[in-house]
Amino acid sequence: MPSSPSWRVALPHSAAAVPVARALVRTALTELEHTADCDTAELLTAELVANAVEHAVGRGPIELVVELLPTGCHVEVHDPDPDPPGGLTRPGLAAPDPWQEHGRGLLLIRALSSACGHRVTASGKAVWFRLSAGPPRLRPA
Repeated sequence: MPSSPSWRVALPHSAAAVPVARALVRTALTELEHTADCDTAELLTAELVANAVEHAVGRGPIELVVELLPTGCHVEVHDPDPDPPGGLTRPGLAAPDPWQEHGRGLLLIRALSSACGHRVTASGKAVWFRLSAGPPRLRPA
């Protein structure tokens, strides 16, 4: 049985990691003609990476893992901070302030992914989301 295509990429612990991660996910989904929604995958990946850059304690590496499965795509962002991301799997009591620039990333991930969560790793944590595959794309004749 062939294995699913997957990528594991080290990213800088800086804002420069966000566009690199977005480009990797977009390229993976479009070049392999995967049916998961590319725009949503790119948006949610950017949110995970930006959160890791902004909130992870320490300056250790950030790693992006993308796996394309027949049932959808699975994206993980690993960072050196073992503390769980607040509000990812359990919504906060208060809605985000509509006038603030920050505070909606985890809400987007919960709302737009088919599943999301986090787990402790040997070097910190991995925060992840899954997107279900969509219907096959039609190709011009």
